[in-house]
Amino acid sequence: MQIILMEKVLKLGQLGDIVNVKSGYARNFLIPQGKAKRATEAVIAEFKLKRVELEKNQAVALTAAQALAEKLDGLLVQITQKTGGDGKLFGSVTNGNIAEALEAQGFSIDKSMIRMPQGQLKQVGDYSLTIALYSDVSAHITVSVLGEATL
Repeated sequence: MQIILMEKVLKLGQLGDIVNVKSGYARNFLIPQGKAKRATEAVIAEFKLKRVELEKNQAVALTAAQALAEKLDGLLVQITQKTGGDGKLFGSVTNGNIAEALEAQGFSIDKSMIRMPQGQLKQVGDYSLTIALYSDVSAHITVSVLGEATL
């Protein structure tokens, strides 16, 4: 399916690029999130009229993401979970738990922005994670999972 990008999409293209993607990716992700539109003649003409405004909005969002990344970089987030005797957690720490802990510290981060390459955290310890704030802006935080012994 041929689409026109309404913002920069990592590993796909820049604002205004017309690219071919699989239909499901376009219909289920890019179009509903407002990242792209079908590349029809009318949409391309409309895009040309609004291009300056879209570029300005993208620059503002990039600046805000960079400022947030500076505040988040190197941040330590502590999460306490119930553990067994061997340091294994009852359950696990998910990106939702981390988003809630960041919210408690005053940062509004969506859980989909948190990148957990090893998957959910199931052991007590310190983990280095990345938060993708914008297509090419990210921050690195340390999540410290602390054990709460159960009797």
